[in-house]
Amino acid sequence: MTFSILVKDPETGAIAGAAATGSLCVGGWVLRGDLRAGMSASQGASPSTFWGEDVLAAMRGGQGAAEAVAAVTTPDRKRADRQLSALDLSGQGAAFTGEGNTDAKGAVRFENGVVAGNLLSDLKVLEAIRDGYLAASGPLGTRLITALRAGAAAGGDSRGLLSAALLILHEDRAPLTLRVDYHESDPIGALATLCGKATSGDYAFWARQVPSLSDPMRGLD
Repeated sequence: MTFSILVKDPETGAIAGAAATGSLCVGGWVLRGDLRAGMSASQGASPSTFWGEDVLAAMRGGQGAAEAVAAVTTPDRKRADRQLSALDLSGQGAAFTGEGNTDAKGAVRFENGVVAGNLLSDLKVLEAIRDGYLAASGPLGTRLITALRAGAAAGGDSRGLLSAALLILHEDRAPLTLRVDYHESDPIGALATLCGKATSGDYAFWARQVPSLSDPMRGLD
């Protein structure tokens, strides 16, 4: 029901994810992140939000992405209906795709990233998302939205799209967590507009002054 991308930006150290789906509220369902652990995307026909949190806890405890994904998914008797991808702080990605999810489904790993999806129009959607991200330039949010656009242009979710989301974490900045929970015609376009507004002007000025992991006592000047 969803396609997602998780990445680490080696230039800034930021970790991030983006997702889009033909259902509602993809950000709340799918994306999770922790600067002490990595990123996760829990999705599928019967997604488990517990998986997303549990795989972060496993990576925070010292497991790599592949080990953490296996530890979380193996005991779940309903795992066939779920999909999980994870990216650890070293930039290693891993994914599990249950056989019960609707085709096309799968995952593509690349350096400092992982793409996953199910109920896709074609498996080429996964490659398009990866290639769109790697070919993009500009701020990390822009590159991730470009990746989502590339996935949609390649066929995306076979039902069309209704929601999109972006999550960026950096130790020196406040989290950027943006969600378009419902948009009938272009949730990725709406997400791009929201991202532009959230990273410029008064809002961006204010966001630069709130606490961050590297400066938890930061405040307004």
